[in-house]
Amino acid sequence: MKRLILFRHAKTERDSDSGRDFDRRLEERGRRDAERIGAEIDQQGLEYDLVLSSPAARAAETAELAGLSPRFDERIYDASAGELLAIVQGADDAIGRLMLIGHNPGFERLASRITGQDMEMPTGSLLEIQLPVESWADAGSGRPIRFLKPKELA
Repeated sequence: MKRLILFRHAKTERDSDSGRDFDRRLEERGRRDAERIGAEIDQQGLEYDLVLSSPAARAAETAELAGLSPRFDERIYDASAGELLAIVQGADDAIGRLMLIGHNPGFERLASRITGQDMEMPTGSLLEIQLPVESWADAGSGRPIRFLKPKELA
């Protein structure tokens, strides 16, 4: 069994100082929400074999405030569900629990595709999906087993 965890970046400012989407940072509520999810990860004793994050400012900041140490993967930024699934399917099989930190609409579309359910992922939410496979190359369908939303943890 493999576990895929999708962690959508927390609430962001509308625009960045540079005007680039890539540079948008978290707003105050987003910073609180990222810390809240990080505290819940710690409280539940959750561990991950590999954390991959979009290098966009808002994803990197979410990871940092949640207490995670990701490896940045440029492919996650602005990725489609198919591109995200290719990243998952290319993971080393020694990894049992893989977390991706990134963005919508790709995350919601990937979650919906894998679970066969219409999944809505608000900012700052974390969805864990159990995949009944031994190899990431076979990942394609699974069932949600944990869904953390910052507003529900307040």
